[in-house]
Amino acid sequence: MAFVSFLIPCLVVSTDTALSCQSPADFVGASSPGDIVIGGLFAVHGQMLRPEEYPIKPVIQNCAGFEIQIFLQTLAMIHAIEAINNSTLLPELTLGYEIYDTCADVTKAMASALRFLAKSNSSEDVVEFRCNYTDYVPRIKAVTGASYSEVSMAVSRLLALQLIPQVSPASSAEILSDKIRFPSFFRTIPSDFHQTRAMTRLISESGWDWIGVIATDDDNGRFALESFGVQAMANNVCIAFKELLPAYLSDNTFHTKVDRAIEKIVNETKVNVIVVFMRQIHVLKLFKKAIERNVNKIWIASDNWAEAVKISTIPNIRQLGTIVGFGFKSGDISAFQGFLSSLPEKPIGNNKFLREYITLLSLCAHLDDHDLQMCISDQSQDDLLEIAEDEHQTWRDDFLKANIEPGFIYSTELAVYAIARAVRGRCQDRNCRDPSAVAPWELLEELKNVTIIDNGKEIRFDSNGDISTRYNVLLWKEIDGRMEITTVAEYDPEKCHFIFEDEEKKKEFLDLKKVQSTCSQHCRPGQMKKVTESPHTCCYECVYCPENHYSNQTDMDYCYRCSNKSYWAPINSTTCYRKAILFLTWTDWFAVFLLLLSAFGVVLVVSVSVIFTKNLHTPVVKASGGLTVCYIILFSHFLIFLSTVFFIAEPTELKCKTRQALFGISFALCVSCILIKSLKILLAFSFDPKLQNFLKCMYKPVPTVVTCTGVQVIICTFWLTFRAPFVEQNFSMPRVIILQCNEGSIVAFGIMLSYIAALAFVCFIFAFKGRKLPENYNEAKFITFGMLIYFIAWIVFIPVYATTFGKYLPAVEIIVVLISNYGILCCTFLPKCYIIIYKQETNTKSAFLKMIYTYSTKSASSVTVSQVSLDSKSSTSPATVPGLGKSENSVNGKGHCQVPGQRLAKGKVPSKNTAKTVVRKRLSSI
Repeated sequence: MAFVSFLIPCLVVSTDTALSCQSPADFVGASSPGDIVIGGLFAVHGQMLRPEEYPIKPVIQNCAGFEIQIFLQTLAMIHAIEAINNSTLLPELTLGYEIYDTCADVTKAMASALRFLAKSNSSEDVVEFRCNYTDYVPRIKAVTGASYSEVSMAVSRLLALQLIPQVSPASSAEILSDKIRFPSFFRTIPSDFHQTRAMTRLISESGWDWIGVIATDDDNGRFALESFGVQAMANNVCIAFKELLPAYLSDNTFHTKVDRAIEKIVNETKVNVIVVFMRQIHVLKLFKKAIERNVNKIWIASDNWAEAVKISTIPNIRQLGTIVGFGFKSGDISAFQGFLSSLPEKPIGNNKFLREYITLLSLCAHLDDHDLQMCISDQSQDDLLEIAEDEHQTWRDDFLKANIEPGFIYSTELAVYAIARAVRGRCQDRNCRDPSAVAPWELLEELKNVTIIDNGKEIRFDSNGDISTRYNVLLWKEIDGRMEITTVAEYDPEKCHFIFEDEEKKKEFLDLKKVQSTCSQHCRPGQMKKVTESPHTCCYECVYCPENHYSNQTDMDYCYRCSNKSYWAPINSTTCYRKAILFLTWTDWFAVFLLLLSAFGVVLVVSVSVIFTKNLHTPVVKASGGLTVCYIILFSHFLIFLSTVFFIAEPTELKCKTRQALFGISFALCVSCILIKSLKILLAFSFDPKLQNFLKCMYKPVPTVVTCTGVQVIICTFWLTFRAPFVEQNFSMPRVIILQCNEGSIVAFGIMLSYIAALAFVCFIFAFKGRKLPENYNEAKFITFGMLIYFIAWIVFIPVYATTFGKYLPAVEIIVVLISNYGILCCTFLPKCYIIIYKQETNTKSAFLKMIYTYSTKSASSVTVSQVSLDSKSSTSPATVPGLGKSENSVNGKGHCQVPGQRLAKGKVPSKNTAKTVVRKRLSSI
């Protein structure tokens, strides 16, 4: 197989072999041989010493900023490997390690990863290029690390070439869960997706929606910022500002951008919550500047620095306000603390990190804890060259224990144990002392199915290579003058909620809500948000919910509409109320008034009936058409008055159908009878032969009344059959429901009224022609007045009915019914009653004859008579002079509508004597 070999040189140049790289072996920070070697990548130093200008030669510089916390992670890896070697987990096998310092730099980490890929047992550290690495045996079988996501992304792409499993205890970027781009990457911590969701959950539950975010300008910071932005948007949290600080402290713009970030925090007075995604050294620089400017906010810490003792011991850290953060859930690390105590007894020849720590500790031993830590961090590897080799060495295991971040220590040991479990799974039936017995890609497959039991709880990787452990919610509190990092709750990523151990810690957690960090004031229930011109949805105005809408929670984006038309809500309402159901009740004063009018009408009908019954044989009663016709008319008036009762009280199907039909048929019957009376009166006193002939043909009382009323009955029958009135709820009024009758078909309703109007109009025409009758026969004049009252009432009713709504709509119908009914009743019967009661002397036959004679004498001279005939015999309907009995026949024996008798020349007017003769004959016949 053809291949190309790459020789990995050592590029770090220095004058001290202890700290410089003269050979590839010098590149290793800590190592120990073993049958299976695990690589380690940790940012023991926080930065590389870069030249002021861009590098000209490909030389990897020395590093600076010794990180105690990450140095402890290297010790945790060593401790876990030693514990495994001393246990029965891997019998007859030993694990070795090679740990490299990435200095938080991708370039340095890639150089270390290249050495991982070098062929095993190669004296020249050659990396072979092949098309198939299935049988390739690299120096290491798996890698633990790196410390930062940006470094892990680069290294993982390189390790994926040979599918070397990489298990990181600290890289949390969400993108690393993508198995297409990072197929060999695993981690023993949750993804940033869960962390950012936990942060936004905390922010949302605390009532904050206007916050600031500061992150480092690297892959880790940008991905965290992106993930947080998505979660914030989903939880209605707005980011007032975002500030990115340079990833490298050597950047010339670093301090300027820190000043700009602090200025932004100070100027944004409404922003009282700041989320920080940065490395510890960056947070340290930011906080020192913030303390100088007396910034007091709530700071939400990411897992990078939530447990950082280096930051919690900053002088006057309490002035910054409240710090709450999210740290990884830890297990039992007491064995590791014991390991730290035994370090002085162990050889340190193969651990350059430990030697450097002891040297730095000796250099800064005279300082207190915070200054000691800062002193250690501020020294560069070049500075250590000035320290004499024979200088007195100092050891303080208490200082190391004080700087432990339990979450990272636990996750580091968990990563080593996961790899060991994978080795155990593959090496049960193999001799893994032989480096070629197991390949890295086989361990990768085994790692996917590894299960670790810790305190009775199973831990395994999911399909994304992540372990979904809980977060500790950490609150920084000042206790006895020191800032202590305490756990107040746990966050469960699977259930997305916080878990509290006791009520006291829950109270501490809830006290965070006292701080306001909102762009706008909270909208109370009954209000909703109205978005302003601001691009942020969190900046809004609070406006009242409109009518028929409500909101029952704070900060609602919109008001709910009352779900049912039966409910209503006033402006600024927090709930909907059931609408009151209204109709014209029996107890309503207006209804009572109308009922009294109807009752009075009934009394009036009964009174007229009694008066006419007692005066049955008087000329006035006879002149009214006789007792039968009067009773029919009075009965129809009674039914009309009765129909008004069905317009009052709660509408029902029966009432809706009955009231209009009863009114329509009763009124048609009443007007039909009055029409017959009008015809009879006009026929009796008309001297126009043509008109008399027409009237004699038309005058058929019973068929006419039955036909006219029957037509109305047919109209109402069709109406009630096909489009019957029904009960409906009228929601046109905002706070009430009007229970009313829907007429079903407005066309049928209109036809019914129009038919009555047509009958009334015909009756009016005939009555109008007889308006000049003698005084005692002046009924036609009053019928005319009654019909006029009817027309006026219903003409006024139409626009009033069309524009009226509410519970008094039936009252409008009652009023027009009463007006028209009273008008016809009073005009038809009250004049007769007046004559019967108060003018009894005129209610005699002789008085009627005298009055008729006088009227006929005056009328005869002004009427052109073409044919006049007084014939007492008739084969058709007799026309009777009202009140006096039978009159002449109007139809000859041949059935023609003519009156045989005296003929006058065409166009001649009879003389006065002739008229008198005619009247005498008519009266004698009567």
